[in-house]
Amino acid sequence: MRAVHVVEMGAVTALGRGTDVLWDGLIGGRTGLAPVKRFATDNYVCGTAGCIGELDAEPSGSRLDVLVDMLFDPTPSIPPDTLLLTASTKGGIDQLERSLRARQTPLDRLLSHQVADLIATRLGLKGPRHNISAACASATVALALGASCIGHDEAESVLVCGLDLVSEFIFSGFSALNALSPGKCRPFDVERDGLIPGEGAAYLLLMSEGRCRQAERRSLGRIVGWGVASDAHHITAPSRDGEGLVLAIRQALDRAGLACGDLSAVSAHGTGSVYNDAMELTAFCKLFDRLPPFHSVKGATGHTMGACGAIETIVGLCSLAHQCIPPTVGLSSREPRGGESVSPSVQAISGKYLLTTNSGFGGINATVVLQRSGDS
Repeated sequence: MRAVHVVEMGAVTALGRGTDVLWDGLIGGRTGLAPVKRFATDNYVCGTAGCIGELDAEPSGSRLDVLVDMLFDPTPSIPPDTLLLTASTKGGIDQLERSLRARQTPLDRLLSHQVADLIATRLGLKGPRHNISAACASATVALALGASCIGHDEAESVLVCGLDLVSEFIFSGFSALNALSPGKCRPFDVERDGLIPGEGAAYLLLMSEGRCRQAERRSLGRIVGWGVASDAHHITAPSRDGEGLVLAIRQALDRAGLACGDLSAVSAHGTGSVYNDAMELTAFCKLFDRLPPFHSVKGATGHTMGACGAIETIVGLCSLAHQCIPPTVGLSSREPRGGESVSPSVQAISGKYLLTTNSGFGGINATVVLQRSGDS
């Protein structure tokens, strides 16, 4: 199977704009979680989110357009024939909210294909395009699909872009499920009590070895394995035995030709909810004889839904480049099963492979294995 290189990437989160800003904020233990300004939160147990300040002002269209402009400014060099895979759970949901409140607004960002159309138009892409909506594993599924297309000689260049907004619709949905934390996001903490929503966007440009050389692009790292599996357990709750995630991780390792012991670290989904974090720990303990260092970024960025897989893959590549993983912001009392492998401080790592995982409603689990740039 052909090599899959990441040659360009970008991100916008509540921590700021740009991959360097994201990495520096995470390493510094900062959080972008703050009181929500764009709608009233009096009726919810949570009044906090990882919002991007520049999106608070209500635009004439969708905040999605503003977010895309932020992500692709300056405009990156993307080959026009690139396959585009967007990943979003709710797209321009803010337009639907305004429409239901009888406020005049366009409805040009509601359907999934319109998200892909927006980015293709913004970047002048002429190749095929699709939107992946697989709950909070959307971007990781898109990365797996994009890597598979390159690996199996079905594409030379693939752009994966994950993006989602914080909206009252999102708040009310998580509130109805009793999933919001009234305090703060505390991944893998014994006192964790729910997630905090966040918003953001991130992109990764994937290329084959041949296209990478032809375009004289520098590799930032490789995607060497991927896996997608459903636990078929419940519409929202994860399977307590973690078997879906175990299967997805095993698929990714098998494709990469690696064993669990080859992984230097894990970027976990780590939402801070009681059952998700327990499921992940169960899966990790089934797979690893000794847990590698692992962390979650969601205490810093919030749960960015369809974007989180792309954001966390970027963080994973930075982790391999810098040979350390960021602290798990919000963690104070570790889950006993996590032990010293999860920490509120920066952890040094040693090695060239990192696993990133995401899980979503409907029992979907997706994983990718990353390889450090310069290693073969």
